This record gives sequence, structure tokens and C-alpha cells, in this order.
Amino acid sequence: MPDAGKRGMDMKRMHGGSLRSAGYDERTRTLRVELTAGTFEYSGVSPEVWRRLSTSSSPWSYFRDNVEEEYAARRVR
Repeated sequence: MPDAGKRGMDMKRMHGGSLRSAGYDERTRTLRVELTAGTFEYSGVSPEVWRRLSTSSSPWSYFRDNVEEEYAARRVR
């Protein structure tokens, strides 16, 4: 069951590595990721990247390889 995130973004629980949860706003193409080190937002993320992250059997690896290295992060918490 998704948790209500800030600004109405639904957060999906994820496991593996430092990843705790993630959510996506398709309208603004913003990905929010909650890590053990804090919460970060990535802008300009395509719906396809979100789909692949949210359905990956290894979301931490997918995040590291396809989000963390490709998009600029803004710390929100």
C-alpha cells in the first residue's frame, strides 16, 4: 500500500541497498527517492525510467545505474 508523500506524491516501499521508497510525479517528471541518507528529488525523469525502477527485481541496482549517475539530485530532507 503506498504511503502519501509530500505534495500528494505516492511513495512505493522499496528494499535493497540504501533505498527505502520512491515516488514519481508524471506531470512534473519528478522522481523522489528516500534513502537511508535522506530524501532526494530528481527532475526530468521519464515515465519509462520510473516504470523500470518501480518494477525492477533489483531497484537499488537500477537506481544506482540509471538514476543516480544520470540525473542531478536536489536534497529535500
